[in-house]
Amino acid sequence: MINIIFNFRLGMKFAASMTAILGILYGYSATAAEAKDPDIELTVIEKLLNEPVYSPFRREGTVKDSTRPIYVITGEEMEAQGARTVREALKFLPGILGDGTVGTEPHALSGQFIRGSNTNQVLILLDGRPINNLGSGGFDLSEFTTSNIERVEVLPGGGSTLYGSDAIGGVINIITRRPTPGKVTTDAKVNFGSYGLNQQSIQSSGKTGNIGWVVGYNRTQGKYNYPFSIPEANFRGVRKNNDALYNNFNVKLEADLDDRNTLTLSSLYLGKDQGVPGGVPILVPRFGQGSGNVLTDKNRKYTDQILSDLTWNSKLGDGNDSLLTARFYVDFINTRFDSNSVTIPPQFNRRFETKQSSYGFQATHSWQFSKNQSVVYGFDYRNVNVNSSAIRFATGAKTLNYDDNIGQGAIFARYETSFIPNVKLNLGLRQDFNTLASDGATSPSVGAKWDISNSTTLRANYIKNFRVPTVANLFNLSPTNIGNPNLRPERGDSYDIGIDQKLGDIGLLRLTFFQNNISDVIAFKSIRPAINGVTGTWENIGLVETTGIEAALNLQIAKNIYAFVNYTANDPRIKKSSNPAEINKELRFAGADKLNLGLSYENTQGWYFGLLMNSLGGYPTNNTNTESLAGYTTFDAKTRIPLSQTFTLNASVDNIFNQRYQLFPGFPDAGRVFQVGLSANF
Repeated sequence: MINIIFNFRLGMKFAASMTAILGILYGYSATAAEAKDPDIELTVIEKLLNEPVYSPFRREGTVKDSTRPIYVITGEEMEAQGARTVREALKFLPGILGDGTVGTEPHALSGQFIRGSNTNQVLILLDGRPINNLGSGGFDLSEFTTSNIERVEVLPGGGSTLYGSDAIGGVINIITRRPTPGKVTTDAKVNFGSYGLNQQSIQSSGKTGNIGWVVGYNRTQGKYNYPFSIPEANFRGVRKNNDALYNNFNVKLEADLDDRNTLTLSSLYLGKDQGVPGGVPILVPRFGQGSGNVLTDKNRKYTDQILSDLTWNSKLGDGNDSLLTARFYVDFINTRFDSNSVTIPPQFNRRFETKQSSYGFQATHSWQFSKNQSVVYGFDYRNVNVNSSAIRFATGAKTLNYDDNIGQGAIFARYETSFIPNVKLNLGLRQDFNTLASDGATSPSVGAKWDISNSTTLRANYIKNFRVPTVANLFNLSPTNIGNPNLRPERGDSYDIGIDQKLGDIGLLRLTFFQNNISDVIAFKSIRPAINGVTGTWENIGLVETTGIEAALNLQIAKNIYAFVNYTANDPRIKKSSNPAEINKELRFAGADKLNLGLSYENTQGWYFGLLMNSLGGYPTNNTNTESLAGYTTFDAKTRIPLSQTFTLNASVDNIFNQRYQLFPGFPDAGRVFQVGLSANF
């Protein structure tokens, strides 16, 4: 079913948001492949509640089973929306903000903010295991193209009880495609669009005997030399050195050893070569020059990533109530940045290289040991080595920034019971150990769900979270940014309470009120003017408290006609800081409100038409709230036209009215863009 959600940012904060909340819509409609009947009855509610999810449980479950609010976008929905990367796919989901993303083109550096947290405080999972960069933090979601993605789950509110460090704000779980049972299929797609976009992908999936496979390749290329202006800098020009080339490969082999045991080998190669044009310097009172880097037509960035894992699933006993999963994974993440700006003197031009290698092991046992009781427990281990260096082009001199190792281990358990009819309760506990932290971390959680009636469900949750500093935070030795080995881990507490309300047979409303607190926040402390070339270091600066609302409603308003809206309001406030000017101010980038609206038509023959609105309100870009970016509103049109049983035409126009804006200071958007593609299924 197609999730058409639209985004309109109201310029209101949490206290003034109550009226807007009731108009929040989010949802899904059935795809042609899923629809069995010409008349689509009740599938809006049933499809949404029965959507499979993994991240709230650390086992397979459904949306309706979770005490936590969770939002999902499927591969079919990504295709309908024309999302080329995972970053773009998240644009219309509630609970997550993309503020701070550097531009709007597919390869734009991804930023994601959930419940007052920043990108480094959101854990990224690949099929349920972590892939965050422990050298510098976070993970760039623009690296993932969507051709091999089955779905993406967004779990706001932290997840340290099940997943450990980095999950203070929430968890994003990327689920890749599995072999097609019972048949062999091949999907081939070509897309062309604005500013030289050309994209080709092919995926083959099937199963023969006991062996299944998914093998694919995606190539995406574009120039993105669009005209733009930055009024704050009185600048007009054409974006240069903004090209990108993706080459992504995926392979998954699945073997049924017998009717109780399955072995799966999965590997992804993510390669990207891109220009880095920088930003337009914007005058900042007091310091003279601020947001953005000097425009350049020479800077380049290269990334090569290999993400591989081997997973064994074994059903224990004689039934289907006990599953043991063991996974071993190995990752290599290499990034190279060539700084070739025109500088004086020219010897400041350098090559920065970061190489991360990691391996890890997960063991999880999920056991339904009675009709109304179950437990998930296990242990995790991940070891990461990160090396970062800089080489001056003029002299060839190499400087080591940091080279260190992180070891993370933990044991965890989550117990769920429904002793009382219509009431579910879960309790979780995790104990983590980290070689770079002064002590371990204990992460308890509790959640409850009460089905008051067939149409009304109440839910509530509490999770304690943490995040250990990265190697760069602790041990950076670069000439300008110095690490701080005395940093303390960040700590978080996440609370939410909500209601799921069915609206007769035509819709579902999900409303969540939340509070997320993060203490000992790690932030870069700049020194102006620089002392002996050092511009700053990292410090634990204080406490951030965020209150807000996530609301989502999906409606089927007539046969084959669906409406969607979702709304997110955030009010992150700095309660403690080493800078008195930041007290009670809004945390930069994280406080935007957004509203997504949409209307779509889809029938069982595969025809689809959708109109989407995406609007975001203004937000501050510094923690003293003296600088900010204005909000914006964009409209997108999408269509899918089946030409035959084999061929389908897809087309879209994004930002129809050519609204120009910035998501990060000094970095413009691409304006109105279009793409058209042809897909074939054999």
